[in-house]
Amino acid sequence: MAMTQPATTATGFAAFYREAWSGAVRLAALLTQDARAAEDLAQDSFTRVLPKWSELDSPHAYLRVAVVNACRTWQARRATERSKLPLVAGDTSTELAFDALADAVAALPYRQRAVLVLRFHLGLSEAEIAEALGCRPGTVKSTSSRALAALRKGIEE
Repeated sequence: MAMTQPATTATGFAAFYREAWSGAVRLAALLTQDARAAEDLAQDSFTRVLPKWSELDSPHAYLRVAVVNACRTWQARRATERSKLPLVAGDTSTELAFDALADAVAALPYRQRAVLVLRFHLGLSEAEIAEALGCRPGTVKSTSSRALAALRKGIEE
């Protein structure tokens, strides 16, 4: 009987992976504006979900938090690289075509961008966004307000 549990777990995770893969990559791409990094970050996020798979009540929510955290870490690492290393080549790492709105959103600070992507792309509630970002719902409200104001200001200029 102990042999059937790992197979069931593996089968369940494989189905979850197939179902959630494209959404995880899309979320990471919107947060990072880098398609190649998005695939790597999504894959890393799934590797964080797998060990906890049998304990999770809401694997989609756990995956979402893992993707957001991976993107936050990636963003911080990239900012450090930009400030510490000289630029020797142009940025040719994006394969997705982003429009002016996506460029404006990409110019926002990470937390503001994350709130807008989670809110308007994924349609998450303030409570779900707060859980994903590890903050309070009130922080989500104020961050969203500041992000939208910044976007409006950018459009008016």
